[in-house]
Amino acid sequence: MSQTVEVRFKGTRKAYFVWDDAESPIRTGEAVLVEVERGRDLGRVTAVGDVAAKKCAGGCTGCAVGEAAPAEAAPPKPVLRRATREDLRVHDENRLDEDETRRKVIDRVRTHSLVMKVSDTEWQWDRNKLTIYFTAEKRVDFRALVRDLASLFRTRIELRQIGVRDEAARLSGVGRCGREYCCSSWLKELSPVNLGLAKDQHLSLNPSQISGGCGRLLCCLKYEHEFYVTARRRFPKEGKLVTASRGAERVIAVDIFRERVFLRSEEHGSRIIPLVQLREEVEALGEVLLTAESRNRRAAVAESPTAAAVEDGPAVLDELPINVGAGELAATTPAPTPRSGPQRRRRRRHRGGGPGGTGGGAIGGPGDGGPD
Repeated sequence: MSQTVEVRFKGTRKAYFVWDDAESPIRTGEAVLVEVERGRDLGRVTAVGDVAAKKCAGGCTGCAVGEAAPAEAAPPKPVLRRATREDLRVHDENRLDEDETRRKVIDRVRTHSLVMKVSDTEWQWDRNKLTIYFTAEKRVDFRALVRDLASLFRTRIELRQIGVRDEAARLSGVGRCGREYCCSSWLKELSPVNLGLAKDQHLSLNPSQISGGCGRLLCCLKYEHEFYVTARRRFPKEGKLVTASRGAERVIAVDIFRERVFLRSEEHGSRIIPLVQLREEVEALGEVLLTAESRNRRAAVAESPTAAAVEDGPAVLDELPINVGAGELAATTPAPTPRSGPQRRRRRRHRGGGPGGTGGGAIGGPGDGGPD
């Protein structure tokens, strides 16, 4: 039985292949020789079996840097064989030669006066292809450069433009935490990071303090974002007024780690109380501490069949106890009889409130103007 194998190459590039030798199953971390578009390449196995099959079937977008998976991908090619010592020696020689190759490419870029930054070069194992990764702010016409490099290296040249985050993942480095970049060590799938993550965590919005070595927002802003969002749902929103034992007080700040709320009133000044005490003071007055959880409860009740009773009845959700359910709310609030649009218009005309203020019976005869 064949196995699906995930093979990673230099940087963040990866591809999926099939291992057909059931008698000698392949393991994670082994170096293998695989067949690619133009020849052979060497990589290391990072996932095998069901794990690799799920990644491959899940619509992988990381098989090439900055390149999405095609709509109808070809079936995975087979793994040729395990890499031998000679294969690894050739692979190491190619990696050592890539630094000198990159310097030559930079010289040719300066000769052609192109506004682009050459980040990295990668030789295919059989040296049938040379991939050059670069960054640029604008579109670059490098056709003349490709012809020049093809005549210099006598191989197929591929120039691939990448983003600054992918560049940091390929070149690696040490972050402000003192460790290697997450994107180049273990974080292989780069997910989008926006400024809203820093706002939800109440971090400084100064770009120099929340940006990584690539100049973009730190990837680690997303690690604890779900915890912050979930924890803040239990607290009242900052800037809102709450009615507690001291009267109306404004929420200045919340401390989700120590479960505290900072309040301030014009009459009594500022105070810091635990969230549990604030809930008790609010509920003692028959009020509801309006948090994200209570707002979600209001939305759930509004979507129930008793939504009309909630909108037209005398009760207000914010004044109800926090444990009131939809059934109890329907029992305490009378539901008005719904009327259609034409019925309401006929009733207004019968009362003399029609257009023009002329009064009189409804249009269509005296029988149409009676009560609904």
